[in-house]
Amino acid sequence: MEKAMIEKFYFEEPSIARKEAAIEYINEFNEYKSDINGSGGLHRFLDNYEGWLLKLKEDYVRMPDEEKVPSKTYFLIRSNDDKLVGMINIRLALNERLKKFGGHMGYSIRPTERGKGYNKINLYLGLKICKEHGIKTVLMDADKDNPASWRTMEALGGKRIREYYDDENDHCVVLDYEINVNESIGNNSVKYEPMIKHS
Repeated sequence: MEKAMIEKFYFEEPSIARKEAAIEYINEFNEYKSDINGSGGLHRFLDNYEGWLLKLKEDYVRMPDEEKVPSKTYFLIRSNDDKLVGMINIRLALNERLKKFGGHMGYSIRPTERGKGYNKINLYLGLKICKEHGIKTVLMDADKDNPASWRTMEALGGKRIREYYDDENDHCVVLDYEINVNESIGNNSVKYEPMIKHS
């Protein structure tokens, strides 16, 4: 009986080396008419990838205000075949608007790689980045009609703290979650650490 291959994943900071793969990633969302989340605005820079890389550097060092906050964007790479399968944007501080809408993270898995549990690994690695930056409690939200997203949060220990109708942004029912970073990492390390290669 053939032994199943263990898939391994790691976060990679965006670079010029991934230009074609990154553009292909966004184009796949467009092809499937799927919402794009966690891309750090990449979908607006398909004709200026180099400009997007500069924007990411600025995003990381910016001072938080009521308009923007510092953030980091990562590619989720499957090392078995060196494929870009996901992205995540992590906000390292929250302003009042983000405390109300959006929270600390936006994330996505490319349409052709969904349903395989990859976003749990994406979120797990994101929580480890949050821990490195001293974030102890992560706030996140998801549309109620996007169970793939909020079930991912629940799988990593997310506690639902609010359900409301958002008549300001998405005009739908939104679920707010809180994740204790240390507890989540501790409770899930056995499950996800063997699958992760650190960059």
